[in-house]
Amino acid sequence: MKTYNKLIRDRIPEIIAAKGEKAVTRILNDEEFGRALMAKLVEEAKEAEATAGDKTELTKEIGDVWEVIEALITHFGLDQQEIARIKAKRRAERGGFAKKIFLESVGGNK
Repeated sequence: MKTYNKLIRDRIPEIIAAKGEKAVTRILNDEEFGRALMAKLVEEAKEAEATAGDKTELTKEIGDVWEVIEALITHFGLDQQEIARIKAKRRAERGGFAKKIFLESVGGNK
């Protein structure tokens, strides 16, 4: 039996059962769920990075990241409009990523 110990999508146990295997699962409490969502965000982001830019795979993985972000917003009772407002404010103050700037180092004097 392979051990995963990670948050999974709701239909995964039935998909596993359809393959003739048995999934051992449990329902997380709210605190565990919040931590598991954070870990899932990192997992999905790493999977997006691993696509090496393959558009089809990257699109799938970004969809997974988006799903986790939506679950985080819901779980923590965040306001999507407030998130959008803060995003816009930070972009206005700090910029976006359009210029592709990569910081290599910062020294003491100019």
